[in-house]
Amino acid sequence: MSYYDEHADAYIQGTASVDMGGQYDLFLPLLKGGASILDAGCGSGRDSRIFLDRGYRVEAFDASPEMARAASELTGLPVRQLRFQEMEHHGQFDGIWASASLLHVPRAELTDVFGRLHRALRPGGILYASFKEREADFVSLERTFTCFTEEGLRAFIEQLGLFTIVDLQHSRDLRPGREEERWLNAVLKRDEPSIC
Repeated sequence: MSYYDEHADAYIQGTASVDMGGQYDLFLPLLKGGASILDAGCGSGRDSRIFLDRGYRVEAFDASPEMARAASELTGLPVRQLRFQEMEHHGQFDGIWASASLLHVPRAELTDVFGRLHRALRPGGILYASFKEREADFVSLERTFTCFTEEGLRAFIEQLGLFTIVDLQHSRDLRPGREEERWLNAVLKRDEPSIC
């Protein structure tokens, strides 16, 4: 995540004021008041701050040391420097918020990472994840982007067998000058393993 370390200030300035209300409305109504949320790949800590202000219990991590530091300063939380592939949580969270973060996990590692997210949630827990809506993965400015179409994401989740899709919404990028960029916003509920 050297890109985010080297461009932390510019990234924070470009995303700090983005209104994520529409995305929050997909996720937060599915959680009880005071629920525990993991902000996974938290970036600047913008969303963690909102969740804290609304009375939720929040933990957060980011792969970039600079972003973790900035998020800690904004939120007052001990934000960990951690990659999705290093997650070892077990049944700790009512909800996981992964906004524009899982898209940096290489496609070959997504199945393992979704398994880690499943383990981190309590039974019936909710996962929000967003991906760029494109046919093909791509690399830009040293960053790898794993992308999905709606059909591709539905097929991936079904093949996993770990989550049920609660909602799947399309949206435009909310940053100025990025309006043509399309996103998939997925709300998933943790499934329980079948007992044979």
